[in-house]
Amino acid sequence: MTFTRSRGTAASGSPGFLKRSQPRYGEKAIKVLLVAASLVSVLTTVGIVIALIPPATDFFGKVSFGDFITGTTWSPLFKPPHFGVLPLVTGTLMVTLIALLVAVPLGLGAAVYLSEYARPRVRLVFKPILEVLAGIPTVVYGFFALQAITPLLQDIWPAGEGPQVFNALSAGFVMGIMIIPTIASLSEDAMNAVPNDLRDGAFALGSSRMQVSTRVVFPAALSGIIAAIVLGVSRAIGETLIVAIAAGGRPNLSFNPLEGMQTMTAFIAAAGIGDLPTGSIGYQTIFAVGSLLFAMTLVMNLVSIRLVRKYREVYE
Repeated sequence: MTFTRSRGTAASGSPGFLKRSQPRYGEKAIKVLLVAASLVSVLTTVGIVIALIPPATDFFGKVSFGDFITGTTWSPLFKPPHFGVLPLVTGTLMVTLIALLVAVPLGLGAAVYLSEYARPRVRLVFKPILEVLAGIPTVVYGFFALQAITPLLQDIWPAGEGPQVFNALSAGFVMGIMIIPTIASLSEDAMNAVPNDLRDGAFALGSSRMQVSTRVVFPAALSGIIAAIVLGVSRAIGETLIVAIAAGGRPNLSFNPLEGMQTMTAFIAAAGIGDLPTGSIGYQTIFAVGSLLFAMTLVMNLVSIRLVRKYREVYE
């Protein structure tokens, strides 16, 4: 029995032969661009930290961190100066809480309607209209709160003196309107990502549309909804112009939303455009408050990441 070895045509002409793949330079270039885009955010965060640490360190070398966190009087630009940041933290949390009380119910309600109730044609019209609110300049929201919402609240307030000219209630209410598109749009996208098989199965078992929306779709999209709410909270905490115009510029350690308050971002904006000498302790307070705000948002995002991972549903 004789064995022969085939030569020649297999390397060039056989249709079943697998040729060596050509280098895909386009994909490599796209990969490099994507990596560079992801590094921009990381480098930006690192740059912010590097910019904040030296002045904040100098500030806490002069002022006790305990006095800074627990102090109830904030007047760093007066004599004698006081560096208790609690009034700014209270004002920030108060306005943010009011904004969430407005934005979360309305935003999630809009998301459920657009995802589960609205017809496709209605969704195509309503969602862009809703997202237009995100493009309105925040200074417009601030003057709207000052000139429209505050007088309206003063007119309809049932008892007592009502809101002051500058108050946290109107600022938080308008800020809540501002972040409704963020929560509604991202939550609606998360609900649309839920497979229709889950809806069909629930309907086959006799569930109503409300039961499908609240007991099937909402829990399945919970991780995306949490991410949307956290993004809205971050937007509210970092907002400056609305609170600077509508809530006032006086630090006030109070839990009464009818009074004027100053938030952390409003102080940074007011002090940053002032005539503070570089290197002075008044100038360093900007970085101390900014560092605290950065730490608060960092902790909030870390907690949200754990919640998103805990409630995340993966479908194949």
